[in-house]
Amino acid sequence: MPLSPDQQAEIDALRGQTQPTLRATVPGMEAHLYKAYPVLDHGFVRVVDYMGDDAAICQAARVSYGRGTKSVQNDEGLIRYLMRHWHSTPFEMCELKLHVKLPVFVARQWIRHRTANVNEYSARYSILDREFYIPAPEHLAAQSVVNNQGRGEALTGEEAARVLEYLKADSSRAYDHYAEMISQEDGQQGLARELARMNLPANVYTQWYWKVDLHNLLHFLRLRADAHAQYEIRVYAEEICKLVADWVPFAYKAFEDYRLGAVTMSAQMVDCLRRMIAGEEVTEENCGMSKREWREFMGVVG
Repeated sequence: MPLSPDQQAEIDALRGQTQPTLRATVPGMEAHLYKAYPVLDHGFVRVVDYMGDDAAICQAARVSYGRGTKSVQNDEGLIRYLMRHWHSTPFEMCELKLHVKLPVFVARQWIRHRTANVNEYSARYSILDREFYIPAPEHLAAQSVVNNQGRGEALTGEEAARVLEYLKADSSRAYDHYAEMISQEDGQQGLARELARMNLPANVYTQWYWKVDLHNLLHFLRLRADAHAQYEIRVYAEEICKLVADWVPFAYKAFEDYRLGAVTMSAQMVDCLRRMIAGEEVTEENCGMSKREWREFMGVVG
């Protein structure tokens, strides 16, 4: 189960408390506070705390204009200008703290984003739950033939069934041995937890608190909510996108328009596009790009 009874009781107690405050609050985000949104088979994402809103971004931007400067832009227009021209500092004025439950192999991808504060559940002190990520059959796929980091076609039939059985059996056996090694029953001393944990596979679930400012969060989402990201981390990013859209709607809409839904072109790509508009026939042979760049370019312009 995604939440333990103790965790659910803590959440219910926290949601039952209300405090008067003078700080900026966002109704959409207040509704999300402490709620756990399920991801994958045993994971979740929940908002623990947040700071700032769309207005905080504008406030930070306008204070840098200098004394005597008058702004005629509305907040949404200013935020779109900041996003369009890659002005990152104002977005750093907002912060989000999440509680995330995720498989270890997803956590190892996630931690590559080093611009956050992280505190992870310690398997040196505590015993990990018997929970493993087992992919749904439709997410069992062969190695991609065009991308060394990605998946290709889905496995089917006996091969898919065999792989799924291996994942389940290996996970169960590894946890059985883990539990036996740390056990102090039958006169055993029990192996130290910090040693026993190394026997667990990378699909076991861990948990952490992850605090990040909006600028670095959007960078994370730009990479991990992308269609090319690995499915198992992408579904977490997509869930976080929903939270951010309710937290800073102007900033998130600008992010969708200028990051998620936009493309970056090299100088060669721009030159080829101009030549095409001018009526010139541009081919892979005369484009001046590598095969991979040409394939990416054609994926954009069709």
